[in-house]
Amino acid sequence: MRISSGERVANYLILTVFAVFALYPILTILVAAFSKDTQAPGGFANFQQAWEIGRFGRSLLNSVLVSAFVVVTSVVLSVLAGFAFGTMRFRGSSVLFYLMLLGIMMPAEAIVVPLFFDLRAIGLTDTFWAIVLPQVAQSVAFGTFWLRAFFRTSSRALLEAARLDGAGSLRTLWSVLVPQARPAIVTLVVLVFMWTWNEFLIPLVMVPSNEALRTAPLGLSFFSGQYTQGFTLLAAGATIVALPVVIVYLFLQRHFIAGMLEGAVKE
Repeated sequence: MRISSGERVANYLILTVFAVFALYPILTILVAAFSKDTQAPGGFANFQQAWEIGRFGRSLLNSVLVSAFVVVTSVVLSVLAGFAFGTMRFRGSSVLFYLMLLGIMMPAEAIVVPLFFDLRAIGLTDTFWAIVLPQVAQSVAFGTFWLRAFFRTSSRALLEAARLDGAGSLRTLWSVLVPQARPAIVTLVVLVFMWTWNEFLIPLVMVPSNEALRTAPLGLSFFSGQYTQGFTLLAAGATIVALPVVIVYLFLQRHFIAGMLEGAVKE
């Protein structure tokens, strides 16, 4: 279908308006982060001062460790579960799949308090596991749904050819399907990383008294509430916390967009 020049101009105009609308808050934060006020000297010195006052080094390291564990564990389990639900037929598969979908439909706010008491009963609160295990469970639920949709559309002829060549289920998965699913898997990696890095409620509830396990969003929250009332240093701290997500997205954006488009076409 041919698009007229007027329609093309209108499309670019609409996209420009939405881009300005989306980027304006980000630019406002960046400008404020480099500004000067009574508490901040201005420029890159704002980031140094915010880093020292907010002690972001430890909280960023905690977020890196938590995100790495959640992403790796969730993606591996999601690939295995998505492959099973997408290519195999076994008794109770539909019931198990829809039961797993409860992890997507159930908001964290509804289960975080009962989960806290369950983890406290087995001595896991105020530990690394209390932060990562609930997030792994949530991420695996979405990851299974996401990758099941991809594996269900995989070529049956290709799977049969792999089996005729003597490849088992795991060999077929890792050697045949995973390379084809790279855009979908990378998209899942980016989404899980962003969700895990930005998670605030679970670390707040699960580690109420262990300051050494505070993640970056928690560190930013305590920084804004205890150390400074100025918006400039707070903007610098927010930029520090958000920067890793931006870097990961920019590094993987081509695969992320390809996976999103591929999933949209398949659905």
